Amino acid sequence: MLKQVYRLMIELTNGRWTSVILRRFARSRLSRLVVPSFAKIYKLNQDEMEKALHEYQTLHDLFIRTLKREVRMVDKNENSVVSPVDAVIEDIGSINEASEMVVKGKPYSIQEMLGNDKEALKYLNGTYMVLYLSPSHYHRIHSPVDGTIVKQWTLGSKSYPVNKMGLKYGVRTLAKNYRMITEVNTPSGHIAIVKVGAMFVNSIEKTHKGMTLNKGEEMAYFSFGSTVVLLFEKGIFQIDSSIQTPKDIRIGERIGVLVNENRGT
Repeated sequence: MLKQVYRLMIELTNGRWTSVILRRFARSRLSRLVVPSFAKIYKLNQDEMEKALHEYQTLHDLFIRTLKREVRMVDKNENSVVSPVDAVIEDIGSINEASEMVVKGKPYSIQEMLGNDKEALKYLNGTYMVLYLSPSHYHRIHSPVDGTIVKQWTLGSKSYPVNKMGLKYGVRTLAKNYRMITEVNTPSGHIAIVKVGAMFVNSIEKTHKGMTLNKGEEMAYFSFGSTVVLLFEKGIFQIDSSIQTPKDIRIGERIGVLVNENRGT
């Protein structure tokens, strides 16, 4: 019963006022009362947490928890691309000639997702990867590559569910939800890291400062479960042979390699 209640609250809510109410509750001291049951229902791995469960003063604090440094190892191979989040890889594919990616049988416009025709053209015939974070996942986002931030911008206002049901029945959720896009230049070419909100306006908080990114370095966090979409320019990314869908993945694990070095500008 409790799981259904939490799911209704956290995964399915998108209304302005209900979101405001739930955000205030999650950040209030009163929400501390539900921290133990939430951890139990979603089977959070307390051994990985930097703090003990009783030290989290609010439900929001639990959502944006940090982990012990040694529990996530980052693949250090020079050309490797690593997962930026603990998540489930829901889909991988090619961006077609119409500048669309097809996820769960539904087309998503890259132009609409990025909000810019010129930016969308850059990723034509490239590769996309969709990584979904459930409420049970660690919610901080780390860089998948070494590189330089070219541009960062936000789009959208409301945030609808991005779980399997949301992707299947929602209206262009990955392209319309509130989202923060970070474009990174690497020696091989450009990568767009699209952080898609699932609930609450402005639920994505940037933590990284500066324009240089190191692989595995923290970039931002989701206040609640959501999705990250990675977009790669044509010909610069080769998926690791171990990757399939759906697949559970952790931060720092290799998802592929960059090719065509020295192409980036």
